[in-house]
This record gives sequence, structure tokens and C-alpha cells, in this order.
Amino acid sequence: MEQRVKTFNEYTRYIRVRSEPEDKFVEFDFAIGYPELFVELVLPRDAFKVFCEHNNVVHMDSDMIRQIDEDMVKWRFGEKGHR
Repeated sequence: MEQRVKTFNEYTRYIRVRSEPEDKFVEFDFAIGYPELFVELVLPRDAFKVFCEHNNVVHMDSDMIRQIDEDMVKWRFGEKGHR
């Protein structure tokens, strides 16, 4: 049985907000399909809301965030989760 490949528009869009709720601008990570491959973006609050609605984003959960952070440490310091 042949497995169908997703089209670009079918991939899940993920965000991870890094700014504080009272900040004027929203700093966030944005990923398409693979949460560990993200870009860092900054938008005014109103634009961020539109961006999220337009992209039908999913907020990264705590397990995703932990795994990504551990992987980042591994690449920086050589061991997963250890500095």
C-alpha cells in the first residue's frame, strides 16, 4: 500500500510564545511540520492574532518544548540535556 505524501498546506503549523503576556510585541517560534525546525519571529499583538488564525497554529506542548530545548543543548554542548 502506497502512503500519500502530505502537501505543504497539510502540514501542522506550530508556535511557541517566548514573550510575556504584557509585552507590546509577541516573540515566538514558528515551525511548519517539524517543531524542531523553527524560525524566530516578532509581531505586534494584533498581527500575531491574525497570523495564528490564518495559519491555524498549534501551541507546542510542554513535552515538545522540553525535547526541543534538550536537543538545542545537545547541539551547543555535546550532550543531550547537559551543559
